[in-house]
Amino acid sequence: MSEILLQIDGKEVRAREGMTILEAARSAGIHIPTLCHHEKLEPFGGCRLCIVELESRGSTRLVVSCVYLVEKNLVVRTRSEKIDRIRKMILELLLAHAPDSFVLEELAREYGADRNRFEKEASFCIHCGLCVRYCAEVKKKNAIGFVDRGIHKEISFIPEIAARECMKCRECFPLCPTEALQAAFVLTMGLTAP
Repeated sequence: MSEILLQIDGKEVRAREGMTILEAARSAGIHIPTLCHHEKLEPFGGCRLCIVELESRGSTRLVVSCVYLVEKNLVVRTRSEKIDRIRKMILELLLAHAPDSFVLEELAREYGADRNRFEKEASFCIHCGLCVRYCAEVKKKNAIGFVDRGIHKEISFIPEIAARECMKCRECFPLCPTEALQAAFVLTMGLTAP
């Protein structure tokens, strides 16, 4: 694979062909926040928190760094007034769903997000998909999935599979940034108990 040279936050970064901007930034010690990214999983781009601004061929645009592949001579900015404003808004929306998440609270402090900006719709799940994707891609068990769509979307364990697989596994639990997963599991197991 050939090497690609790009610039991230004014720093010259060497990346391999096929790397994402997020991977290239991390390899250079540059932090970009994420909620739905995990090294063992296929890039998802669901949380949009890793948004960055890039210049290419004379134009500027916003892209999601965990799915956007590096290109020769890209100029990337991971922080700017515009990016911080977008991240702040994303965090405020997520806090309406998971107001007690320690991960979100920490990011909210960094970006000055107001946890009370939006009316609470506490589902506690922010739909990052880490649990669903980990179970499907890494464990190959498909014991958890999304049900419904849009504003009614939720995570749900498949009771027949979860009763057999999840008690001894639970590898996806620590991935959840809101702890909604553990609550959903307890509820599922409680409903299926004899």
